[in-house]
Amino acid sequence: MIVVSDARLAILLCVLTMLGWGSWANMQKASDRDAWPFPLFYWDYTIGVFLFALVAWFGMHFSGESALTGFRLVNSISLIHGFISGVLFNIANLLLVVAIDATGMAVAFPLGIGLALIIGTVISYIESPRGNPLLIALGVLLILAAMLLSAAAHRRSDLGRTSNGAGGPIFAIVAGCLMGLFYPQLALAISPKVQAGHLSSHNLPPLAALLTFSIGVLVSNAVINTILMRTQGIQYSHFLGGRVGTHVWGLLGGAIWMFALACNLFASSAAGPAISYALGQGATLVAALWGVFVWKEFRSASEGTERLVALMLGCYAAGLVLIGAATFY
Repeated sequence: MIVVSDARLAILLCVLTMLGWGSWANMQKASDRDAWPFPLFYWDYTIGVFLFALVAWFGMHFSGESALTGFRLVNSISLIHGFISGVLFNIANLLLVVAIDATGMAVAFPLGIGLALIIGTVISYIESPRGNPLLIALGVLLILAAMLLSAAAHRRSDLGRTSNGAGGPIFAIVAGCLMGLFYPQLALAISPKVQAGHLSSHNLPPLAALLTFSIGVLVSNAVINTILMRTQGIQYSHFLGGRVGTHVWGLLGGAIWMFALACNLFASSAAGPAISYALGQGATLVAALWGVFVWKEFRSASEGTERLVALMLGCYAAGLVLIGAATFY
């Protein structure tokens, strides 16, 4: 079992989380060029999530540890927490994908993931109080300011002036509320003794928790996404008839996201769940940079919008620095 005890390594893993969680949505943007509906992209995404977790789980064999070790003598409550975390995440992320489709990455992420960061950080800190509470609180307030600035910038954009784009922030906010609840559930599935370098036989090690989480994602997606596909007149024959290259985008997006989650779980053993989650959700800053500078999502916005976007990015960056500094106090 991998146990991280050095705070600097934990921060590095959080940075990798940030990059992964902030970049996977580029795969959706790429699939849009093939006119691939997002419900079909999301099927590929959830399959990618599951396959990465499965490969990582079996990868424990190469370290001399049985792949079944993580599930022996496990308390069923831990399995339930892991599964529920996957269900909550899947519903939230599906709504986030809808919001991205309507508003773009530079708006959907600051609103949705920013709210998730605040909720998840507060809950995680209450359950496992590690790090300087004042620095964490100041960081969270700056993230909240960035969310408000993002909403203001969205109203000035072309998407914000259309009916579809106007509804996008609502999807992002609902997604954020649910997204903020999945991580505390996942943390409950993992042994609290991992932080001390030991593993309780009644809880899941990180890789086993990832697999349980991914099963929750896949199972819930089979229900929710099927309903969504029917509302849009999309059949499973469309999914099966897609080009291999088109499917790859979603599979890659899911694998990138799960790699980032794995880094985050290992980082939490040193930094604590609240700080590791908050830094990981700094993905919002990464996604906003992709949206602004690569996808040019504000190129037709009204005058003055660029100042709001710059201030939003500055608040997010400052908030992340404060939360990261809380690790060392």
